[in-house]
Parts: sequence; C-alpha cells; structure tokens
Amino acid sequence: MQTNLRIGLVFSLTILLVQTGIAQKENKSRNLSGNPLFPGWYADPEAVIFGNQYWIYPTYSAPYEKQVFFDAFSSNDLKTWKKHPRILDTSAVKWAHRAVWAPSIIEKNNRYFLFFGANDIQSNEEYGGIGVAVADNPAGPFKDHIGKPLIDRFHNGAQPIDQFVFRDDDGQHYLYYGGWRHCNIAKLNADFNGFLPFEDGRIFKEITPDNYVEGPFVFKRNGKYYFMWSEGGWTGPDYSVAYAIADSPLGPFQRIGKILQQDPAIATGAGHHSVIRHPGTDQYYIIYHRRPLSEKDGNSRETCIDLMNFDEKGFILPVKITKEGVKKSRL
Repeated sequence: MQTNLRIGLVFSLTILLVQTGIAQKENKSRNLSGNPLFPGWYADPEAVIFGNQYWIYPTYSAPYEKQVFFDAFSSNDLKTWKKHPRILDTSAVKWAHRAVWAPSIIEKNNRYFLFFGANDIQSNEEYGGIGVAVADNPAGPFKDHIGKPLIDRFHNGAQPIDQFVFRDDDGQHYLYYGGWRHCNIAKLNADFNGFLPFEDGRIFKEITPDNYVEGPFVFKRNGKYYFMWSEGGWTGPDYSVAYAIADSPLGPFQRIGKILQQDPAIATGAGHHSVIRHPGTDQYYIIYHRRPLSEKDGNSRETCIDLMNFDEKGFILPVKITKEGVKKSRL
C-alpha cells in the first residue's frame, strides 16, 4: 500500500510539474508583458506615447540622497523595454540636490519638457520645489529650462511635488500638483516658464477632492475630465488610487471611488500611477508602482502595467493587478 501511495504521489507531482511548464510556455507564447515591466526599483511612473513608441519616466526608488537622476524606458510593444540611463541628473540642475521625483513630460513644437520635483522642501524657507527641463529628444539629455524652480513655495497648503501636465483640446496646458493632502491647478504660459492668471486673478487654484494625498493625473474621455490621485501612505499597504469625473479641467471633482489597490496575493502598496490609451481605440492601460510581497523596504517599488476598463456609464472599473501584465501591442 505504501509503495503504491508513493508511486501515486510521484506521478501526481510529475503531472503538476508538466502542467506548470506548459502554462509557463503558454504565457510566453501569448506575448504578455509580465510584471514588473523592467528590472530595478522604480516608482511614480509616467507613461506617454511619442510617435510609434511607448515611454515610461519613473522616479528612481532609493533613499532621498541617492535620488539625483532620472532614467527613462522605451518600448515598441509594451513587452520589451530599452533603458535610457540618466536622461537628467542634478549636475544639469544646479538648484536640485536630492529627492528628484515624479517626472511628467509633454511634447510641444518638437521639444520635450520634463517637469519634476526636487529637494522635498518642508517649508517656504527651504529652496527647491517643481522644476522643468527641456530636450530635443525624449531620451534627452535634458537641461534646466529656466535655471530655478517653477514653483518654490507652498500655495494653498500644497507641497510643491508630484506635478502633472495636461494639454486640453484647445491647446491650453494645465499643471496639476501637490502633496500634503492639497492639490492645485495652474495655467502654464506658452513658454513653460511661468503661469497665466485665471479670470479671478489667482494663479493657483485649490481643487483638492476628498481623501486626496498626492500623485494627481488627468485624462479626457468622451468629453469628460477624469481626475485621479493616490490615497494612503506611500510606504504602507493602504496606498491606492481613486478618481473623480468633471465637465471642466478645473472641476469641481467629487470623489467617486477607489479603482487600484493592493492584492495580498500578488503585491502591496499599488499606487502613484499614469494612464495611456492605445491610439484610435478605447483600450486604456494603467501604469503604476507596487511592492513585491517579499519586500519590506519602502523603496522597494517596481513599475507594472494592467488593463483599465470602463462600464457603460463611463465609470472606471476596479483594476485587477496581475503578474502577467498585458498583451504585447504595437502602435
């Protein structure tokens, strides 16, 4: 009996291993991106499409004193990524010396403008804030655009970090930004070296929705403005993404709900994201960072991608975070 039992167990284990191998080969043959998208600790990823390439601009996830540069990654198909090291570092931005965070990039007139936070200032008495760099190529090298921070003070209680640039259909560029549970919007001028006042004369308008912490992102779909942000603490399991919808880029933005969060079976701390749409389709992807289950260090964050879908009323459906990622897709 015992011999038969051992034979049966060995046979069952062999079948399981064979099935596992077959499943791995099937996943590979399906041309899935896999998560994470590329090796290394990277967070706060901004994804964008330039021409026929996908690009991701993340924060280098490390202790603040080591965050003195940005790498970028490009892909033709969401599966294979090329690293572009040190597209910008603090040697090109004399006022920045640590904690360079959350790049946001936009193309205008064949030039590429990279907005970033630096120095993690804690008060108006410290020097730093949000800067902007420029290059003739999305891979850089980037140089300081104005030689000083674009925003160097706390307006409406918002720490000057986590900037995102949005271009509306009329060509107006808006800067959304803010940490410390406050979010502002401002109208960028044509040269990206200053701001235009709103009709009431203000430069910075607060648009903070309920539960907002940091990491704003905006996109437009079917005439509606989707405003998204991160909630919770960036080192904790409660880090997540919520959203609102409005008829104007200025809001008002009423929180609808949470759409991205951890899955204890896959990863923790899923948040600080961006969104891209495959041109000519209604296929959206959410690109975000998360922490592997094996990691406890707050800086151990990796960049991942998953599908983002909508219901028939235009509400965002909860995102399922996966190990497989998304299917290979060329532009």
